[in-house]
Amino acid sequence: MPQQLMNVGKIVNTHGIKGEIKVLPHTDFPEIRFAKDSELLIVPADGKAPLPVTVQSSRFHKNMYIVKLEGYEHINEVEKFKGSMLKVTQDDLVELPDDEYYFHQIVGCHVVTDEDKDLGVITEILTPGANDVWVVKSSDGKSILIPYIDDVVLDVNVKDKKVRVHLMEGLL
Repeated sequence: MPQQLMNVGKIVNTHGIKGEIKVLPHTDFPEIRFAKDSELLIVPADGKAPLPVTVQSSRFHKNMYIVKLEGYEHINEVEKFKGSMLKVTQDDLVELPDDEYYFHQIVGCHVVTDEDKDLGVITEILTPGANDVWVVKSSDGKSILIPYIDDVVLDVNVKDKKVRVHLMEGLL
């Protein structure tokens, strides 16, 4: 099975003429991902093979990161990367504290209530503001919205892909 790649940013443009790129971060750990000597993969939008690159330097500027890659010294060398995604392998993921999860660990988990009623499978995670909301697709095709709060989500077992929840009054 091929290694799954995780998005850490999107190359949206070049910056200046010295081979720098503008990256819109798609990670909670940009200070790690775009640090000097970090190894990333450029995955072109046209579906070509990923290209391994190393970060030479980076800085935060206007909600984006300006990243200089080793071996790329001119705008003409990085122009072709516009629209590409920067990714890392699952082996390079940052270890999270207890009770925190990556989206890919949660999507696909089977959801049951504390009374062992089957609710369905998590298909999507919404991030509207104060807390995430997990979208559960039931066997009859309906969507159930589960807020990720301590009173509702009782147990998450990513190894067994199972989530136990308590349905508060009015949640369904």
